[in-house]
Amino acid sequence: LSSNLFQSTLSLINLRLILVSGKTKEFLFSPNDSASDIAKHVYDNWPMDWEEEQVSSPNILRLIYQGRFLHGNVTLGALKLPFGKTTVMHLVARETLPEPNSQGQRNREKTGESNCCVIL
Repeated sequence: LSSNLFQSTLSLINLRLILVSGKTKEFLFSPNDSASDIAKHVYDNWPMDWEEEQVSSPNILRLIYQGRFLHGNVTLGALKLPFGKTTVMHLVARETLPEPNSQGQRNREKTGESNCCVIL
């Protein structure tokens, strides 16, 4: 029986979620779980020591992985996360996600490129 449990654990992804406050908690998820599934699970199983950070709805919980917000339908499998290892993600409360092209706008500002006029 314990080898079956070990085998099923090997097919799960261990996520260490970090709040803005710095508090962390680890959860096990299937590669088929989406960012929305994870937010709902965490909301439904909110850790006792995160009580001060409790949110009003799972719909405002957002995951950040490698500096990018994950949209609700993105699965862990699509991110090719490793089994049996711990992956760190940030968990934040935010009503809306940034527009997909806002990242590009920020990059243009950094490089000095512009789609505007040239002043002579």
